[in-house]
Amino acid sequence: MKEKYTFDEIVTHLKSSGFVYQGSEIYGGLSNSWDFGVLGSWLKKNIKDLWWKEFIEKSPYNVGIDSAIIINPKAWEASGHLAGFSDAMVDCKECKGRFRADNMIQDATGLSAEGKTPEEMDQMIEENNIKCPVCGKHNFTKARPFNLMFKTFIGTLEDSKSTVYLRPETCQGIFINFNNVLRTSRKKVPFGIGQIGKSFRNEITPGNFIFRTGEFEQMELEFFCKPGTDLDWYKYWVDYCFNFVKKLEINEENLRVREHDKKELAFYSKGTSDIEYAFPFTDWGEVWGIADRTDYDLKQHSEYSGKDLNYLDPETNERYIPYCVEPSVGVERLFLMICCDAYERQQLDENDERIVMHLHPALAPIKACVCPLSKKLSEPATELFNELSKEFYCEYDESGSIGKRYRRNDAIGTPFCITYDFDSENDNCVTVRDRDSMEQSRIPISELKDYIKARLIF
Repeated sequence: MKEKYTFDEIVTHLKSSGFVYQGSEIYGGLSNSWDFGVLGSWLKKNIKDLWWKEFIEKSPYNVGIDSAIIINPKAWEASGHLAGFSDAMVDCKECKGRFRADNMIQDATGLSAEGKTPEEMDQMIEENNIKCPVCGKHNFTKARPFNLMFKTFIGTLEDSKSTVYLRPETCQGIFINFNNVLRTSRKKVPFGIGQIGKSFRNEITPGNFIFRTGEFEQMELEFFCKPGTDLDWYKYWVDYCFNFVKKLEINEENLRVREHDKKELAFYSKGTSDIEYAFPFTDWGEVWGIADRTDYDLKQHSEYSGKDLNYLDPETNERYIPYCVEPSVGVERLFLMICCDAYERQQLDENDERIVMHLHPALAPIKACVCPLSKKLSEPATELFNELSKEFYCEYDESGSIGKRYRRNDAIGTPFCITYDFDSENDNCVTVRDRDSMEQSRIPISELKDYIKARLIF
């Protein structure tokens, strides 16, 4: 089993190497705001591209949309967010710190407070003598609900009539467009609608780097099926999502699927499972949620909008509101899991250590780095770089010793370093070094693109 590294060590590497920057850094930063740098933006793009390919393009069932971030506020009444999208919050009377009660209980005791009322959380805090994570005192206010939606205004007046909200999840835009997609895509049940987009939650206690932030991206699929077939599809999508994660080459010892017990389930859910990862900052953290939401969402939107969201089966002439299975994953959490699992510090010998990011080649920001052995070879090496760049995102590096260039690329996850040397002028071959094994192979330049393509297959 690969050695575990501290979370601080991994975060420091991601910040220093260009994956993630502190948001608004030159102004002193902004609490839990993060910008994705040169490498991080590529890694996020590659994650989203793979999800889209596997869940939308390759699927005979699914189509994709891109719905608006700001929608009619009545949609949030229908979904229950205005009335019930809240977490229990407590304040420390000593240091004035503000905390999400269920997270504080979980961190202090390992006990789950999911689904507990504020009064039940107060009792757990008292019974377990939970201390403030900041000052160490036990002196809290009573837990109280805190709505997580960001409120804003549309138009010229800031009043109740112009109040709207930044969406806290992307799926409501899918439910709202259910009839539109049916009409224009000519899909039949079972079918799914997926999208990737920004969501916003006014988290009480954001933290653990990019694990929980106020602004994040989701990749969500709403899969509509006939009532009675939903649990079969629920199991199908749990397995499909877990297999997708395994294909990312995540260490399976760090993965598990946790089925929610009945007490944890939302009142409308027939089943919910989380794909969890053993992050360095916790025993297990949720990465991906898959839920059987029954017909709750379409029923709610049908009632509140006054529009008929029933489905007429063209083969049986049955009319029903489809059940929905929802696999939902946050891009940033998937990003963090991938980076935590990929990071390794290797002691090669007494005087030689390297940091290496074992990213799946399909995810790696830079696919290959062209390294001329000497600056005298810059011209033909640049020509090779230009040719490869037509197919892949590549880098060109002629600075420093070849060994240092290898180490730089290991640390950012580049799977292949391509050395153009003096022999290349005669044999039209280059030396390709593999990031993980450090083995070197002599490859004809004419076969180089196909060699790399074959190793990028997901």
